[in-house]
Amino acid sequence: MTPADLARGTAEAAAIADSWTREGGPGGAIVLFGPGGPAGAAAGGLASLEHGIPFTPATPSRWASISKSFCAATAVLAGFDLASPLGTLVPGLPDGIAAVRLEQALDMTGAIPDLMETLWLLGQPFTASLSETELLDLCRRLPGTGGMPGAEMAYSNTGWRLVAAAFAAMRGEEYGQALRRLVLEPLGLEEVAFPGDEAVPVPGLATPYWRDGGRWRRGRYGLHFSPSGGLAGSAEALARWGAALLAGRGPMHGMLDRLSAPRPFPDGAESFYRLGLSTQELDGLALVGHGGSLPGIKTHLLLAPTSECGVALISNREDTDPLWLALRIMSAMTGRALPQPARLPPGRYAEEQGEGWAEAEGETFSFMGVADRLFAARGGARTLPAYLEAELQLAADGGIEGRIGGVHRHLLPVPDDTVLDPALHGRWRNAAFGVSLEVRADGTALLPGIHPRESCRLLPLPHGRAVAERWHGPWRARPLLWLQEDGTLRLVSHRSRVLSFERC
Repeated sequence: MTPADLARGTAEAAAIADSWTREGGPGGAIVLFGPGGPAGAAAGGLASLEHGIPFTPATPSRWASISKSFCAATAVLAGFDLASPLGTLVPGLPDGIAAVRLEQALDMTGAIPDLMETLWLLGQPFTASLSETELLDLCRRLPGTGGMPGAEMAYSNTGWRLVAAAFAAMRGEEYGQALRRLVLEPLGLEEVAFPGDEAVPVPGLATPYWRDGGRWRRGRYGLHFSPSGGLAGSAEALARWGAALLAGRGPMHGMLDRLSAPRPFPDGAESFYRLGLSTQELDGLALVGHGGSLPGIKTHLLLAPTSECGVALISNREDTDPLWLALRIMSAMTGRALPQPARLPPGRYAEEQGEGWAEAEGETFSFMGVADRLFAARGGARTLPAYLEAELQLAADGGIEGRIGGVHRHLLPVPDDTVLDPALHGRWRNAAFGVSLEVRADGTALLPGIHPRESCRLLPLPHGRAVAERWHGPWRARPLLWLQEDGTLRLVSHRSRVLSFERC
């Protein structure tokens, strides 16, 4: 990274930060770095609207899922055999999850249901306060996996929670202690915190915000923070972590290569997601990093190993697109061109039979409720995956086909006149968790949990399927109701595919 490269990148970061300051609302901080450490920075907006405190590169904030790279490195340094089945590391797991290898739990191919999304499907929102013990008990109550381990990359935080349990069960040491001993202290990152939940005070912590119409509201996440997203620190500290990875400093010697090594699917294709790090490409330049998201928190760490530079970005506002902003800065630093937006024919799409459904709207593609932006690719469109990797093209029958999460999917257009299958009507109950749902003849549904006076309207799909919608704070869930041949009803989302209901 030459001085001119740094100057261009810093100017782009300053333009982003200045826009936050001009608005007078929440903001964030951006730090550029090389192998030697932080090299440039910009910050803007407020870390606290209540107290008028400006956001700076030294302002601590939650890092969300960037924490995963720390956990993967700690597990490697602690000597865990990544090929070990989870059942040999954590007692009491259901058979399906117990058979998942540790490396599959960490590369998101384990088909382990995400606890937050499973709870939301059951009617327990992510603002509910649940302890580490309660959530581990829930892991042991899960019916099993939502598919064949190793076959598909579907984002799930649960495997990382089980890694923490493995430290306690197999090493006689809490994960947080191992993290501090093996990673944080050797790298001089002692100020990085691992608070157990949002009720644990962190001095100077930025407040997260999301916009409710014209008002800013504080974001909340009540579940205990696991290694999947529990760290808190400043953008400057995050940049020092990225610099240590770039340089292979101390215990990070060879770690970047280890964590970013290819993870193949059964057919030999490589997943964009590795072990706590994901891969991107910017105009032929290989990038490695990870993003993070909590209600009102958006973060990204992006490294260009061959160019020996990186970007650490933290924002306390829900409307920030951290990957795109990091790519803008990386483009300015390296002179690589940004990808061009793309579109697919708008509408809903679904597999002929099965769980896969999607929507295309503008430059956004949503698969089973997970949305990512579309960009031009040879012969079609692709995502720049933060959570969803897709390579898509138009099919001869007017549908969309391609690889989504490593799995080839063929999605057909859903006719506008599709009506709700009457076989879905009635009350359904999941006995294992004691919850019920109701599908009404007027095309609405009451999902598990506390409902508003008006129930949610269903979007019908062919062959006994319909998509529901529920909001909580800034986040939207779009589960699929899917009638099975045996007469049961499955409630399915991208991150949780194990809940089954019987008619009552």
